[in-house]
Amino acid sequence: MARMVHGIMEVFQQEHEGVRWVVMGDDDSIFFLENIVDVLAKYDHNKYYYFGAQSEYILSNFWFSFHQGFGGAGFILSYPLAKALAEDMESCLRRYPFLRSADLITMTCIVDLGVSFSPLKGLHQIDLRGDISGLLSSHPKVPLMSLHHFDAIAPIFPSMDRTQSTKHLMKAAKLDQSRMLQQTICHHRPSNWTFSVSWGYSVHIYEKIMPRSYLINPIETFETWTHKPENPPYYMFNTRSSAKDSCETPHVFFLKSIGETWNKNEIMATYSRSSVRRLPGCLIGGNHPANYVDKIQVYSPRTKRIEMDRCECCDIIHTTGSNKAKVKLRECFTNEKIA
Repeated sequence: MARMVHGIMEVFQQEHEGVRWVVMGDDDSIFFLENIVDVLAKYDHNKYYYFGAQSEYILSNFWFSFHQGFGGAGFILSYPLAKALAEDMESCLRRYPFLRSADLITMTCIVDLGVSFSPLKGLHQIDLRGDISGLLSSHPKVPLMSLHHFDAIAPIFPSMDRTQSTKHLMKAAKLDQSRMLQQTICHHRPSNWTFSVSWGYSVHIYEKIMPRSYLINPIETFETWTHKPENPPYYMFNTRSSAKDSCETPHVFFLKSIGETWNKNEIMATYSRSSVRRLPGCLIGGNHPANYVDKIQVYSPRTKRIEMDRCECCDIIHTTGSNKAKVKLRECFTNEKIA
């Protein structure tokens, strides 16, 4: 572990010209470089910054530290901080020979320099097991920067293996990283349906009007990293049950294909149904079943979204009885509510 931490000093000593940031990460992680660059551009690289991600599993943070950046998600040091850390590296390693985690050693050495940890929500340790589609379908409203532990989770697209799933996700990333997994929610009032779009990954249809304040909580499709504690909390975020309720359980669609439209002004992503939901329709008055919908086309502007002070809004185009629905993403109107 000390050898891994020592690598920070070795990278610094290579003296690459024009370096502003040093990023450390694991080889079983996916990094979204354009988003990392765009996020870091908002900060002054001449100051001391230590960015990273906490673990999703609450006990991992308890066992190691709530104040550290976990290495799988990747942690980021501004150049002046990396320089100060490199100059103090040998001394710090001698001070803490009893520490057995590279992430914890790094954090401890940085804190000794008077710098605190700053979490970035777009970095993901993914200390989870099994099906993480619930998490990816309710990504926080920040640019996606990393996904760790792809060898420990189920393939993120149910019809593909891990390698195929990764390549499929990156097809969307090559067209527009800024919208990757960004959750956009809109309603089709004639049917009382709610659409939740996780750009480049999935679309959910709920058979009732659902508020965004509820849908930002991931469906708990996943399991804890190690044993599940007897009592909650289990995670560093709120979740919602995956119980089979006709009004709460969505129809799930995953990305099938993606590309530019003929005029190159938009990106069109097609999502196909994952499986038959096998539940009766939601019995709330005025609602309509969505079992017959098997394809959703999502159109988004070709322009990158850098400023994310609020999410995008969207319009639904669907004729009753049609097996296809269209979703057009757009900027929200002033004071437009997503409820």
